[in-house]
Formats: sequence, structure tokens, C-alpha cells
Amino acid sequence: MPRCPCAKQKLLFTLILTHNLRFSAIVPTSQTSCGSACAGGTVSEGQSEGKAGVRLTDEQRVDWLRLIRSQNIGPRTFRALLNHFGGARAALEALPALARRDGSGGAPQIYSREQAEREIEAADQLGAAFIAVGEADYPRRLQMIDDAPPLLALHGNRAVLAMPAVAVVGSRNASAAGLKITQRLAHELGEAGFATASGLARGIDAAAHRASLDSGTIAVLAGGLDRLYPPEHGELAEAILSNGVVLSEMPFGWEPRARDFPRRNRLISGLALGVVIVEAAKRSGSLITARFALEQSREVFAVPGSPLDPRAEGTNGLLKQGATPVTETADIVGALQPIIGIELPAREPEAAGGDGEYEEPAPDERSRIVGLLSPVPISMDDLVRLSKTSPRVVRIVLLELEIAGRLERHGGGLVSLL
Repeated sequence: MPRCPCAKQKLLFTLILTHNLRFSAIVPTSQTSCGSACAGGTVSEGQSEGKAGVRLTDEQRVDWLRLIRSQNIGPRTFRALLNHFGGARAALEALPALARRDGSGGAPQIYSREQAEREIEAADQLGAAFIAVGEADYPRRLQMIDDAPPLLALHGNRAVLAMPAVAVVGSRNASAAGLKITQRLAHELGEAGFATASGLARGIDAAAHRASLDSGTIAVLAGGLDRLYPPEHGELAEAILSNGVVLSEMPFGWEPRARDFPRRNRLISGLALGVVIVEAAKRSGSLITARFALEQSREVFAVPGSPLDPRAEGTNGLLKQGATPVTETADIVGALQPIIGIELPAREPEAAGGDGEYEEPAPDERSRIVGLLSPVPISMDDLVRLSKTSPRVVRIVLLELEIAGRLERHGGGLVSLL
């Protein structure tokens, strides 16, 4: 992708207009503090720290899973709760009170300990494990994104997650030429030391996985780790496990729905240094992956196609808007080489509440903050300034609204009423 910020902004703006999708991420962020295992965070009592980083205790892992699976808790809310209350267990205990403060009267559905333990046991039986953000096996680049899952279910050879990765995605109804260029790119990227990441879908995704089985590939699922989609790719998923990983943020037993695929796409781009789009129609899901890549400051590449082929309309459109054209693997490697070895550190954790106590905002403070909210996204900084209240009070009112299902969080720290 060109380094010119204007070109990148133009492409991002166009993609946002074309794919103005809502998605509620099911899990929290890449930076939590006060007893949460995260990059750059501290190790609290009950946690261990080895040479590779922080590790959750078994009890903490259950609490994290319970919190992220509870109703109306997404990645950003998870982080905000941990930062405010100092830990997942304290946050779980505070959820009913937070929901009541909104005045709606409904209690959130909290994932039970038994449910969490059953899910962890299901992972064990499959040979998988839940890895927390900040732990040694958590993909480093993924934890840098704003809405990184706090827990990932991983199955396979986790060594591949330490490799630099390139995402390769495209049409499910791929042409023979599209499959051929995908196989060549994925194979040669493996020879150059890159893993490939994709979504295990039919067409381009499957071709990318198959061509990089020996060098390492990462398959990201839209459903639970035990709910492969499409089902006919079970053998391919099994073949990936020797030198690669199959991963998911979704609960075990979760059947993928249409809205789960965009959520999955943000993980595909988040895992990678860059995203290569091979054949994409004008409203292809692959363009959603390209949009996420731009929002996450990843490189975006596109393989040119015939103007007469509808499957190339999206990729050719990306090229017009500034994506890097790809006709050979050297185009990708040459653009990514300067980035390799200059990994950005995960963001510093926010200051936490410390004592984990809930402080109820004054009625006039709550009404001022709620009155400033609307369906139009607004930043937290603007809410603090316009409401003339403290950031801590604004955060807790936003948590109350979100847990009650009335607030949506967007990228860039923006929020809006539902």
C-alpha cells in the first residue's frame, strides 16, 4: 500500500461508504491492566510470569471466559471493565448493578462458571486451548488491534503464530486463473518465510491454505472451533494442524451466521502484515477485510483482473483507490520487508480503578452524558469536554449503557446510541 496518507485515507473512506456494516465484536482488547494478562501490563497476585510473558491462572481463565461470553460484552467493553474494576471477577460481580443503573431494569445474562468450564473441557478434548491476550502464544500483531479477542481458541502448531503472516483472501467462486495465482503466491510466500492467513472458505481461501500447508498457514473460523464451515473442508482443517493453526474467538458449538463473517475478517487482517485480495466482486466480503486492514494500518494488495470479469471489479476498484498491485510474490515481499522487525509494541494499559469499587455518577452527570449521545458517533474526549465531567464518570455511564444493550462502540474510540 502506498505510504501516502491521503491515498490510504481515500481508500478507507470509499470502503466505509461501500460497506457500512455494523458488527459487535464478541471479545475484548489487546490491553488490559490490574491483574489482567496483557502486553505491557503488570503481573498481579495469582498470575505467573515466565520468560515468554504473562500467564493467566486457571481461575482467571474461567473468569475471563465468563466475562467475554456474557451478554453485551465485547472486546472494548471487556477492556474497560477490567481497567475500571481491576479484574474479571470483580467486573462479573458488578454487571447486575451496572445494568440496573441504566434504568432499563433488565439483568444481563452472565455466562455461568459451569458453562465456562464445559467450554474449556471441550477445548481440552479437541486438543485445543484458550490463550489470553498477552500470553506467549497469543498472536503479537493481533493483540495490537483495538478490538482483539481477550481469549482465542487455538488448535494446531502454535509456532506458526510467531511467523510474519500475509492474509490471502478472495472470491469463493474463483476462476482457474485466480486459483493458479493464489497457489503461486501462497507457496512462494511460504518459501520467503511468511505464513498465510485466510478464512477456510471455498475458492481463494482454500487454495491459499493448501498451497502453504508445508510452510505454515492460519485458518480463522467464523463459528466455534468445533463447527467448521464449510463442512467439506474438514480434511483441509485437519491437514493444517501439523504446521499451522485453526483458531476462533467464538464459543464452542457456535454455528456461524452471516454477520459472524465480517467479525472473523477483522481477525484475518489483524493477524497479518498485509492483505492480498485475489478476485473480489464489487460487494465482496473480501473488501470488508480490506477495509479492516486499512483501519488496522495493514498493507493492502490487489491482483489485477480482466475488466470483463465481474469477479475482478472489486480488486480493480481497490487498485484505482491506491492499493498496491500484485503480479508476482516479489511485489508483496518488497513492500513488507521494511516492516518486518519493526513491530510496534502493544499499547500501554490504561490506568485502572485500583480498588474495583463502583462509584455511581450523580443524576445530573448521567443525564448530561446521555443527553449528548445520539445515533451519530461521538468521541469520549468530546463527551468529557461537553458534559464537563471526569473521564472516569463518562466511562462508567458508557459501561452502564452498553451492558444494557443501548450503546454501540466504533473504531477510533467513538460511541453512539442504539
